[in-house]
Amino acid sequence: MAPRLSALKSAFRIASRPSQGSSQRSFVRLPVERPIDEETLPHYDTEQFYPVHIGDVFNDRYRVTGKLGFGAYSTSWLCRDLRSQRYVVLKVSTSLRNFPTATDREFKIYEHLAKIKSAHPGQSLIRELYDSFEVRGYVGKHRCLILQPMHMTLLEMMRLNPRPFDLPLLKMTLRRLLLALDFLHTEADTIHTDLKTDNLMLSLEDNTMLADFADEEIRQPSPRKKIDESRTIYQSRQFRQPYRGKSFGLPILCDFGEARIGKTHESGPFVQPNIYRAPEIIFEMAWGSAVDIWNLGALIWDLFEGHHLIGDIFDNNGNHDPFKHLALMVALIGPPPMDFVRRSETTGQCFDRNGSWIAHEDAVVPPTSLESLEKRLSGTEKEYFLHFLRSMLKWLPEERKTARQLLDDPWLR
Repeated sequence: MAPRLSALKSAFRIASRPSQGSSQRSFVRLPVERPIDEETLPHYDTEQFYPVHIGDVFNDRYRVTGKLGFGAYSTSWLCRDLRSQRYVVLKVSTSLRNFPTATDREFKIYEHLAKIKSAHPGQSLIRELYDSFEVRGYVGKHRCLILQPMHMTLLEMMRLNPRPFDLPLLKMTLRRLLLALDFLHTEADTIHTDLKTDNLMLSLEDNTMLADFADEEIRQPSPRKKIDESRTIYQSRQFRQPYRGKSFGLPILCDFGEARIGKTHESGPFVQPNIYRAPEIIFEMAWGSAVDIWNLGALIWDLFEGHHLIGDIFDNNGNHDPFKHLALMVALIGPPPMDFVRRSETTGQCFDRNGSWIAHEDAVVPPTSLESLEKRLSGTEKEYFLHFLRSMLKWLPEERKTARQLLDDPWLR
């Protein structure tokens, strides 16, 4: 089912500063000197964040009822659509002079996806965008996205229940994610590049949670701190748990702020989180949709084993160490083939022409393997699981199975 994006025709209209509103009930005033929410970010700049207030109305339509969260490039708010009376999520980007924000990039991806008419089941497994517009702040324009409400991220769910996924839950999650990726890769020529547990969200099965969230903000307003006459920082509020008999919903692929359109991309600024970075990205080779497959292979380990497969890749100062990273790859999947080594001059710092590791002074290949690290399975189940994983974690991108091929893998079926 194609995303409902008829409202995109208003995308480039600049909204006026919405009128401010506030709750009449008392609230906890937090000390100004104590950082909260977006203020805790390492490179926080007050002016870059648009000063949203609970009660504001955006675009003459969306009334802010409470704060859902924040990120490096945006804040998120639950709003009531005054036309349809339904609840939606408002994502307000930062404004960075001369640089596009992740929200700007995300809007362009949604604009691209809206043009695709498809019956592919994976299209319905992507979070929907309902509307988009801009508001002008003190330092420039801020992109605003009106998005489908979701319950929580997989990361938040795993913090509530820290036990690793069991096999049925893992396989259900993978089928949905692979369907979404197959749509993106084969019909939209789009690469996500940022698959992680906080970019997978659970759909809302209990819609009364939205109204309850708004009502709770009225009954017990969120703690906040007033910075000045125009800016207030609110503490984020979480949705309540589903009532008994209601589920947490199913995983949906979200956050396209780092996505790229096109089958092939040349080396440039790094994409992908360090722990999920494909080898062609590390060596700044040309790359394509196969980086998502590598990323997913590493993410599977997080979900099922409960820890990062490729996590010990940082130096004593917490900086990414590419030599430790590549040495661990060699331990887990073996040395690269000669064809891979010849694709970049940079590989000569780590491998000889035959693919043997030579950077012994920079990092030692650790004595570990996928077989020794995997401790939850045994027998045929373990054999099939590791074969599935190895089909994704290959040095040569073209040798990795595609999302569609993985959906037909015997282990997943």
